[in-house]
Amino acid sequence: MIKKIFSAFELSPEMGKAIAEMGFEEATPIQSLAIGPILAGADIIGQAQTGTGKTAAFGIPIVERIEPVLKKVQALILCPTRELAVQIAEELKLLGKHKKEIRILPVYGGQPIERQIAALQRGVQVVVGTPGRVRDHMERKTLRLDAVRTVVLDEADEMLDMGFVDEMKFILGAIEAPHQTLLFSATMPRAIMSLSKSFQSEPQLIRVVHEDLTVPGVEQTYYEVKEFQKAEMLARLIDIHDLKRALVFCNTKIRVDELVEKLQARGYAASGLHGDMKQMFRDRVMNQFRNGRLEILVATDVAARGLDVDDIEVVVNFDVPRDEEYYVHRIGRTARAGKSGRAFTFVAGRELGKLAEIQRFAKTRIRRQRLPSIDDVDQMRNDAVLDKLRQIMEAEAGEKYTAMVEKLTGDDHSSLDVAAALLKMIMEKDNKAPGAPAGEAEPCANRDEAPRRPGKPARDHGSRAYEVPAPRLTPGEVMRLKIRLGKNQGIRPGDIVGAITGETDLVGRQIGAIEIHDAFSLVDVPQALAAKVIEVMGRCQIKGHPVFIKPDKGKDGKK
Repeated sequence: MIKKIFSAFELSPEMGKAIAEMGFEEATPIQSLAIGPILAGADIIGQAQTGTGKTAAFGIPIVERIEPVLKKVQALILCPTRELAVQIAEELKLLGKHKKEIRILPVYGGQPIERQIAALQRGVQVVVGTPGRVRDHMERKTLRLDAVRTVVLDEADEMLDMGFVDEMKFILGAIEAPHQTLLFSATMPRAIMSLSKSFQSEPQLIRVVHEDLTVPGVEQTYYEVKEFQKAEMLARLIDIHDLKRALVFCNTKIRVDELVEKLQARGYAASGLHGDMKQMFRDRVMNQFRNGRLEILVATDVAARGLDVDDIEVVVNFDVPRDEEYYVHRIGRTARAGKSGRAFTFVAGRELGKLAEIQRFAKTRIRRQRLPSIDDVDQMRNDAVLDKLRQIMEAEAGEKYTAMVEKLTGDDHSSLDVAAALLKMIMEKDNKAPGAPAGEAEPCANRDEAPRRPGKPARDHGSRAYEVPAPRLTPGEVMRLKIRLGKNQGIRPGDIVGAITGETDLVGRQIGAIEIHDAFSLVDVPQALAAKVIEVMGRCQIKGHPVFIKPDKGKDGKK
């Protein structure tokens, strides 16, 4: 379709300036179709995915029509998650930055309600909130909607899936003043159309056609893999492609937790994101992923809504999505800002039929790839070492070592012998954990015997404790710390790794052995950083429990 330029909408000079400063040059398809009717006051049903610019599609008309002198709520925007509420509020603030006295407030669970009440009492014109917290304010009489002119249901299908249908009906039914209702949804199930019939008046249907929902800049491949192989295959793909920022999707919260634990046990900087996590932890994880401290973010579809990161190298469908459109939403997280990207999908058994449906829907071809082997990973490491050697030789940076090589060749060794010995030393140092036999990472058929890649810590399912050995740290470099939390509190190795890396400057690879006992846990950290870990962690919580941490002085760390 033909995209419009923003000047075609006859917007105010203040809005035009804000749009220019945000770097928008032309309207996206959903903006081109929706802004005009919304400015005219029409009810809208808009079908569009995340990332198509729909926030500005309803945000520009809302901000344009606000009366600054009226210190009452004139627009209410409902969305499923705290992350999306904050993102929408921030974008609306940018759109209204040159309009005076327009106040926009996000309200959501997880933030003290007293702070939100105080802000509402000072007067706001736009409220962006989750249905549960908005209803809470309405029942407390701290949020009045008698002056509302525009109501927006953003990600309406997600709000229904999350069980907010009663809250949505309660809120919409309580607005008596004449107003327009804008409903945006990625999918259009019957429940959405029923909601529209009850609360909209002659709505205009605006739909971004499927061709616009595809992501042509993404290289899409799939791997046929048995369920118990998935975590190991993911680790191999990350190593082979040397990925620094990967987004992995699972279909359930439990699957997210299980996969994060397996990745952390292998030594990766990984963390999860789903709706059961406390808001403080979710904020911390999102910030770590944005600033590059996390290599891998594992998330559910709902939790990833509102995640806006431009440099995601690959999206991995660890589980095939249940809905065809979710596939497009997921892989659209990579290949942004004109860059290319990759999407890997793991397919097990009967899921091949679902993959065929996805290809028909998205009008795309997802190529099959063979499963990477241990030899592929070793070859990748070997190539990396050789590339580094070539760079050194081309830069002539090894001149000071020439005399050492000449001395060795003078002892009846050829230069080829010397080079081979040095390469052997480098390879064994990089590719093998001390004391580990070569080739130990071959995949095993028993899902309880999780294979590990050389140089990465494995997980031992002992009867007395979980243990994650860490061969990188020698006894002289390590201090063992004791935390008075254990299996009785539901603590797992991943919880401890996530807490320490989240609150301190340590990364996952600096954390040594972890043992989880019934009433306490033991963790090895670099001795030079132990005092800092004790100081910082003593002010924190793990899974809602205060952290009591000190050096362990028991025999063998078990007293």
